Amino acid sequence: MATVSVSDAEPRKPRQSPAFVIGASSLGTIFEWYDFYLYGLLATIISAQFFSGVNETTAFILALAAFAAGFAVRPFGAILFGRIGDLVGRKNTFLVTMGIMGLSTFLVGLLPSYASIGLAAPVLLVVLRLLQGLALGGEYGGRRPMSPSMRPRGNAGSTPASSRPRRRSACSRRCWW
Repeated sequence: MATVSVSDAEPRKPRQSPAFVIGASSLGTIFEWYDFYLYGLLATIISAQFFSGVNETTAFILALAAFAAGFAVRPFGAILFGRIGDLVGRKNTFLVTMGIMGLSTFLVGLLPSYASIGLAAPVLLVVLRLLQGLALGGEYGGRRPMSPSMRPRGNAGSTPASSRPRRRSACSRRCWW
């Protein structure tokens, strides 16, 4: 009968540091929210390029409606990718959502204007915004439980944003805020 000594066993892979995982997932969230920020900032330019078939006010409202569509599908992204994350793992799901967000953002940059392809331009813009919203909902919903699970055992009750639990202030017992 063969025996396996401790030195013959496969070495265990070192776990990535919690700071690295939290930093990487936070960086992904920053990149994804930056896209939403840019769209809101450039809504007047987007309305002129993609919704130029109507007057300026209606075009601006339609551009903001496309912006809102990305926010409207976020809960569905959290549900969809949360379930996938439970089945195949949060890390893989996180990478997929980052890929969807990056690809759809890249494709928005390549979209031709309304003058070039007509009604297909705003339709494609809204479809890509919906994909971005799904990806953002899935990424945020997957990052939130993944970050605390990487905490050291002594900090299990702390929030993902801090390394120590918050102390209660004197005001928290007496004040309504």
